[in-house]
Amino acid sequence: KIIARVDVYQSLAMLASENSYVRPVFNDQKIMDIKEGRHGVIEKVMGHGKYVPNDVSIDENSPVVLITGPNMGGKSTYMRQVALIVIMAQIGSFVPAKYANLTIFDQIFTRIGASDDLISGQSTFMVEMLEANNALRFASEKSLILFDEIGRGTATFDGMAIAQAMIEYIASSIKCITLFSTHYHELTFLEEKDLGIKNVHASASIKNDDLVFLYRIKPGRSNKSYGINVAKLARLPDVILNRANVLLEAL
Repeated sequence: KIIARVDVYQSLAMLASENSYVRPVFNDQKIMDIKEGRHGVIEKVMGHGKYVPNDVSIDENSPVVLITGPNMGGKSTYMRQVALIVIMAQIGSFVPAKYANLTIFDQIFTRIGASDDLISGQSTFMVEMLEANNALRFASEKSLILFDEIGRGTATFDGMAIAQAMIEYIASSIKCITLFSTHYHELTFLEEKDLGIKNVHASASIKNDDLVFLYRIKPGRSNKSYGINVAKLARLPDVILNRANVLLEAL
């Protein structure tokens, strides 16, 4: 046991030293302040200096963060990065950031990625609802909730309605720190309802009709999801892309 314990401490110390991790500090308020946070696993895979760091600034006045932006723009990575930093800090490790001031969480609830359970007869959407329900029932004001693209497995208006109802419930009843990513830009108006919800977005730009991901999380909402631009990156036939643009304009 002693050797195993020393091995863990030595491994965390070496990781911190080799990767410029920082010692986190903790607060007893509902504050999460991370400067230049990184995803420790992804930055290792990408190589030194390639990962784009991001800040996180959440307080008790606006504990629910609504994240919009394009597919592959970095929304899910940003959420996972937050969860990893929290877990590492609470086991006593240094964390991949320039500075981290964190509250103590009692539980972390996540609904990220698509999965199904066909053996039990449960669709992707059903699994999504079950996992969301677990968070909504058991999270406390001191929990951390990470919801990624809730409602996308059903009809647009159904999904949007469920997503809005969940965000409103979390903000008004649970009141815990929550990161909620969505492509339903219609929901960004919730920031104006004085529920403690604020908008951020994964930034991107269009250059010569091509989509460029900036991987920076910035304040405010994204004005579009760039779905057709992402389809172009996947090299869908031009006739389909052109028709999709016409349909999008009509819609």
